Amino acid sequence: MLLLILAAVLGCTAIAMGAYAEHGLKVRIDDEAFRSVMTAVRYHQVHAVTLLALALAMLTPLNPMLVFRLGLSGGLFVLGTLMFSGSIYAAFIMDAKSVLKITPAGGMCLMVAWLSLIWAALAAGPSSVAE
Repeated sequence: MLLLILAAVLGCTAIAMGAYAEHGLKVRIDDEAFRSVMTAVRYHQVHAVTLLALALAMLTPLNPMLVFRLGLSGGLFVLGTLMFSGSIYAAFIMDAKSVLKITPAGGMCLMVAWLSLIWAALAAGPSSVAE
């Protein structure tokens, strides 16, 4: 249930950040910075939907190993999104460019989250992977 709540929070904040970027931030920053913020919004949205799919999948009866691996993947998606998108938001909204040092680590965390889905699929068993 926690991942479902986190998915909803990420989804809501993705919409709020997109609206703020388009209607409030765009006039305060240059075009390159705006593109960076919109990239953060896009990643934020995609990973909110991904987390929602994971959370919904976990509502069905699954083997405990699969639940653990999907939960781990979900946690990595949350952490990666906070680090990647959050650092870009902070850099341009609060004019704190030094936090951009976190952005690549957030991207790596998101990649590991996606790779962990492969690991989760393997826990589902060979017949499930082929379907």
